[in-house]
Amino acid sequence: METYDKSYSHSVILVLAGIVAIVLYVEGMLLPSLPVIQSDFNVDTAQASLILSAYAISGVALSPVVGKLGDIYGKRKVMMAVMIAYAGAVSVTGFSPNFTFMVVARTVQGIGLTILPLGMSLVREQFPKELVPRAQGLLSATSGIGLAVSLPLGSWVSQDYGWRDTYHSAIPFVLALTVLVFLVVRESTYRRPDTRVDYGGAALLGGSLAGIVAALSEGQLWGWTSSLTLGFLGTGFVLLIPFILWESRWKKKGGEPIVDPRLLGERNVLVANTVLAITGLCSFMALFALIYRFEYPAVSGGFSLDILSAGIDIVPIAISMMGVSILASFVVSELGVKPLAFGGAVLTAFGLLLLSWATTIEQVLIYEVAAGAGVALLNATIINMLVLTVDPKDMGQATAMNNVFRNLGTSVGTPIVGSILAAYAIYYYGQTLPKPIAFQYAFWLGAIIVLAGGVVVLFGEEVLGPRRHEKFAHLPTLKDRRNGNDRSSTEPTSMPILAR
Repeated sequence: METYDKSYSHSVILVLAGIVAIVLYVEGMLLPSLPVIQSDFNVDTAQASLILSAYAISGVALSPVVGKLGDIYGKRKVMMAVMIAYAGAVSVTGFSPNFTFMVVARTVQGIGLTILPLGMSLVREQFPKELVPRAQGLLSATSGIGLAVSLPLGSWVSQDYGWRDTYHSAIPFVLALTVLVFLVVRESTYRRPDTRVDYGGAALLGGSLAGIVAALSEGQLWGWTSSLTLGFLGTGFVLLIPFILWESRWKKKGGEPIVDPRLLGERNVLVANTVLAITGLCSFMALFALIYRFEYPAVSGGFSLDILSAGIDIVPIAISMMGVSILASFVVSELGVKPLAFGGAVLTAFGLLLLSWATTIEQVLIYEVAAGAGVALLNATIINMLVLTVDPKDMGQATAMNNVFRNLGTSVGTPIVGSILAAYAIYYYGQTLPKPIAFQYAFWLGAIIVLAGGVVVLFGEEVLGPRRHEKFAHLPTLKDRRNGNDRSSTEPTSMPILAR
């Protein structure tokens, strides 16, 4: 049996957790500052929203490209390039002299969305399989830490010192983590440097995803039936046609597609992508509905809190996500992915229903813990269905496309809530405010959607738990099932750790 470097595995997890936390901190701290940025640069709300959507668009469009490059040239090498680009963008954004410069910097900064998939791929390659679920759970827990820190801390820094200082405060940590990736992380076991990069397919897929994400993230402000929204959405879907034709031709020439359709069609990959897209959608629906309700006045069923107080009151959901993610990472190997993920969907739906009925701030603070725990249970467990199924050589593109689905879900969540609040509006002292029933509808819709995600979980093939435990070390990969091979007598129980 191969052994593994325990000290190295702990170091890698700490570095990756730090990267996840700082990326989430940078994004979370920006949210409370948007009105101030809008005023400083003298732009309207639609223009200010580009600060968020430019990040999401570039991150989603780059994910499959970066993932494939990681499979070809090595995850560590590509992660170093990504971290350097991200560190540069974060360092200059706070010094933006004008709005255009900031949007461009935010677009480059979107490459940060590709870091976590690369990290997950490294974990799958370099850790023994029995430790993979625990590592994935700890990374999910770090998401809760980043959220718990970013909103209140970002609100405080922005309120007392200005939004530029929120960026300045992150620079030392981003630079330090970039250096740690270089010093600590070892290169991938699986590399294919002789494979040609499908740049044509990458450009078509990136353009398609960028159009779709732009329409979904800006549709509320542009108008869902406006020519701009329909144009971006239509362009995104139309580009899929030449993308499919290009990939077919590329494959006939002996090239390797940027995204393997067979990979996306694999049952567990499809289930994991669908469920995480739904989870991202529902979590952002809940998060933004809560923030809006905290800050709106009582006539809307809100609590009239200031930005800092709203940021603090969102912390319970983040803490519950952190705690449950850690717990799930220790029990998922024994209990299995499907029961825990389905239970997470039910718990999330129950928490959202409770939030829809809450009438006091104390009730909201308690009920949001249940919703956060359910989301964490889903996130920390269902990802194992993907990473323990896919062949390690395809792990980069598999986790990258999973990242695309997850971010497509989050891009939809916020405008859905905004549309519901706008559809059920009242006029109060010259202001247009949502009716209290609008928040109930938002939470009810989220509950229905996440329950649908729980049903999708049941269609997956179990990869952990009692019935898989004895065969855990010999879990078949996607490649084996394609070729009809059985690795049970040949595969080692752990991945070898290579020197840099």
